Amino acid sequence: MKICVIGAGAIGGLLGVKFAQTGHEVTLVARGPNLQAIARDGMRLRQSDGTEVHARQVRAVGAIEDLPPQDLVILAVKAHQVEPVARALPGLFHAQTILLPMQNGIPWWYFQRLPEWAEHTALGALENRRVLAVDPHGAIASQIDPERIVGCVVYPAAELAEPGVVRHVEGDRFPIGELDGLESDRARRLSAVFEAAGLKAPLLGDIRSEIWLKLWGNLTFNPISALTHSTLVDICQYAPTRQLAADMMTEAQNVAERLGVKFRVSLDRRIAGAEKVGRHKTSMLQDIELGRDPEIDALVGAVIELGRDVEIPTPHIEAVYALTKLLARTVREERVYIRAQPVAV
Repeated sequence: MKICVIGAGAIGGLLGVKFAQTGHEVTLVARGPNLQAIARDGMRLRQSDGTEVHARQVRAVGAIEDLPPQDLVILAVKAHQVEPVARALPGLFHAQTILLPMQNGIPWWYFQRLPEWAEHTALGALENRRVLAVDPHGAIASQIDPERIVGCVVYPAAELAEPGVVRHVEGDRFPIGELDGLESDRARRLSAVFEAAGLKAPLLGDIRSEIWLKLWGNLTFNPISALTHSTLVDICQYAPTRQLAADMMTEAQNVAERLGVKFRVSLDRRIAGAEKVGRHKTSMLQDIELGRDPEIDALVGAVIELGRDVEIPTPHIEAVYALTKLLARTVREERVYIRAQPVAV
């Protein structure tokens, strides 16, 4: 299988190595020092058990336009990075190409290819509506036929330790599912590709509910951690922030359930799961500390947007969203200011 991974960061790099090791023809789309390192020496994966896998055979390119059509395209960039690459994506597609988006939060395709049960529900009333928080100009939806898409939720934790080197922290689950909830031959084949690479990709009949289950924690703990520079266990064990997280999760649950989502774990169990992770810095906190643009709109802004669609108030989420957006702007302005300063010689 010809597989293209757009975004050779932590998750993209992990998958690139795993799939290359099982005989697939893998191309990683990367940039900067990461691109140079992969092009020179392949991609290395430091596995959670301490062993290292070196995929020398992976190809690395800096431009999507340089590639022929692929069998599987994995979109492993962050949600706010999808629009800049959307226009180039059709060049990677042949008639049977599968697109597997791996963004956190509410995806741009959320109201496309709805399951039959949604016809007379609040979800069905919003069919084909564009999620403005993640596709404000319609640039993504206009380039991608939803029939190509298989949904996916990413659970593993990994980090780009250095250019060309990914460190796998923990986890191996990538649940997948057709947007319409039906089980298809292509989804079964895709699941088998993951399984052969030592990863778990169970087929789900309701991929949207799984998206909300992960989002439930991300939309709360990520921004709270970024604002407070605190880890998951700190947030969960400090009564005021634990209550704030619970209030935000309750609002999100009200929105999701109005849209037909079923949560398979309780709110208290979800918080307890975050607490068990320990002194882990969320990706949003890491972005803030490194001066990068954090992933806010897909994780938080989209939930507010969907709440307004179904007339569910989200005051706690809105307050945290406003503060986090201001924080991101401040970090961005400081980054621009620092770059503008003359260098002493």
